[in-house]
Amino acid sequence: MSRRKIDGQASPRESREMRDAQFAMRISLLFGVAMLLGKVTAFFMTHSVAIFSDAAESVIHVIAVGFASYSLRLSARPASPHFLYGYERITFFSAGFEGALIVVAAIAILIQSIHAWATGLQLQRLGAGMLLILLAGILNAGLGYYLLRIGRRTNSLILEADGKHVLTDSWTSFGVVVGLVLVLLTNWRPFDPLVGIAVAANILWSGGRLVWSSAVGLLDYSDPKTGRKIRDRLDEICAELGIQYHGVRFRTTGYRQLIEVHLLFPRLTSVSEAHNLATIVEERLPVELGMPGEVITHLEGLEDHSEAHHHRQRYTGKPD
Repeated sequence: MSRRKIDGQASPRESREMRDAQFAMRISLLFGVAMLLGKVTAFFMTHSVAIFSDAAESVIHVIAVGFASYSLRLSARPASPHFLYGYERITFFSAGFEGALIVVAAIAILIQSIHAWATGLQLQRLGAGMLLILLAGILNAGLGYYLLRIGRRTNSLILEADGKHVLTDSWTSFGVVVGLVLVLLTNWRPFDPLVGIAVAANILWSGGRLVWSSAVGLLDYSDPKTGRKIRDRLDEICAELGIQYHGVRFRTTGYRQLIEVHLLFPRLTSVSEAHNLATIVEERLPVELGMPGEVITHLEGLEDHSEAHHHRQRYTGKPD
């Protein structure tokens, strides 16, 4: 997969992947609205706290997908005079925003579940409401796997976060159905708020994980597995070209890897030859990693190189 050009234009493959990601996001938004209408209808039919919890999460999902859709379009914009590295890191804000909304929904569900249990449970027409929720769960499961597949193929953190949220929503729906079945079988109504509380705990965990992934992304967390993969490919490329390297650093924008590496050349290597070899490294590394990336190289002399030439040591995240 080729890296983005310096002028900010995406390659044909990257443009196609971005179109696929934007189409998937539109599908997610349409499904989200449809699921929300179905769940709200089911809640007014049954007055079930468990169904309310499912509908509340769908409200959050529609809001989050709207923001994610905007973030996806913004992330595709080229760099500008004020944002020289582009807008791709908006993906971390999008994931964090969605996670924060999920946490708010979980708290609202907990409050509603406890309130309904304390004031008395009035349930009705559970069978019809349960069928609506079951259908919503099945559709959301299919949508979630689709979003995850497209997100991983296009290296879109926004789509992956949305896909995980949709899958969480589907499991929520299935849990609600199980709770309503238990109510119908046992006629013990507290199963309904208990399922609501369980749903809240589940989505609270899901939202917390999204917030955490957003935080570590903004802090430029370096994944050790990614680091090993980068160094393995660099070992192969540099051995083939007959050069050495050190000082590898990398971070992700949520879409592509930004990689820095110092290349070491023998003293008699001309600047032109060294530059040509460095260009080969810059172009081949993202392709062999199988992910979008931009490689920035720093050329140094091999014989007179020593750590003493670097006035300040930088941690490169080298794995053990």
